[in-house]
Amino acid sequence: MIWFINVFYLSLKELRCVLRDRTMMGAILISFTVAVYVVAVGAKADVTNVTIGIIDHDQSGLSQRIRAALQMPMFQTPVDLTPETAQAAMDEGRYLFILEIPRQFEADIHGQRPTTVQLTVDATAMAQAQLGIAYITEIVLSETLSEFKVDGLDKRMPMRQVIHVLYNPNTITSWFTSVMQLINNVTVLSVVLVGAAVIRERERGTIEHLLVMPVRPSEIAVAKIVANGLVILLAVAVSVLAIIEGVLGVPVEGSVMLFLLGTGLYLFSLTALGILLATVASSMPQFGLLAVPVFVVMYMLSGSATPFENMPMWLQHLMQLSPSTHYVELTQGILYRAAGVDIVWPQMLAVGGIGIAFLALALMRFRSMLARQG
Repeated sequence: MIWFINVFYLSLKELRCVLRDRTMMGAILISFTVAVYVVAVGAKADVTNVTIGIIDHDQSGLSQRIRAALQMPMFQTPVDLTPETAQAAMDEGRYLFILEIPRQFEADIHGQRPTTVQLTVDATAMAQAQLGIAYITEIVLSETLSEFKVDGLDKRMPMRQVIHVLYNPNTITSWFTSVMQLINNVTVLSVVLVGAAVIRERERGTIEHLLVMPVRPSEIAVAKIVANGLVILLAVAVSVLAIIEGVLGVPVEGSVMLFLLGTGLYLFSLTALGILLATVASSMPQFGLLAVPVFVVMYMLSGSATPFENMPMWLQHLMQLSPSTHYVELTQGILYRAAGVDIVWPQMLAVGGIGIAFLALALMRFRSMLARQG
């Protein structure tokens, strides 16, 4: 009972310190409001306003219809090019796609003779390149088939293709990037906030005041986890309800309370990791050097930036030790697919278990650090 009382009062003390830190509070406010919104509306992998050039050797009705089908918002107005200027334009990066339509293209189509349409792609923009190839191919095939007057061909086929897109039917990028940016901010700030608090007290000598009090190292560490985690959890709730659901209009399919419960477990895990890193580092610059690689690995390999299934199998198994992997999975399940506890409990259990392991290691290091300070 005494342990919980001490943790409560130490948490209040930590909470006052966090709230008085205007710089950190400003960073939290901007990260969970402005940063989430800006990334959601600005970071798009869609094919939008893409530059395209056309080398039209045919100048037929069919080639003109293909040109007309390449329109906003996916493509800018196609620009006429010649074979001589096309390569230089591609080398200079002025066009992402160059479509070359051969001579006698329409005549070959009507004569049922083989013909080739060449599409040159600047694949330095990989996501746009892959999607753009699919869109342009579909446009060329659609216009070519309409030339054959076979619009009703699908009705005569023994099977029909019907596609149902679930959870994001219009494939709006901001629905995905907003939530993934929220996860990224939680990962960064939860580690930085509690780690900086430990190092700041050690550098200022205020941790010595705690050493003369009848409190245990575990009480000090848990109080930092509770106070800093509570601040970030409140910021996450505001971000989901006000920014993601309110301003951006992303439909939250599942239970927000269940998501916040999972976020609380994730914060417990990451704040424990922050204490662990702070006990290893001897100064704030060292803590930054330790924390940055952790952020990068947890973000890039968690499934929030790229599909988790695309990674090598050995790396997938290794990343099961990271709480961010399980948190991304439960977040997508709850917010996008309305998953309940019966579905996401393995991920929540994994996040909690990893957090306990981090806390055990952090307490070992924290006790030795306090012993050296004493």
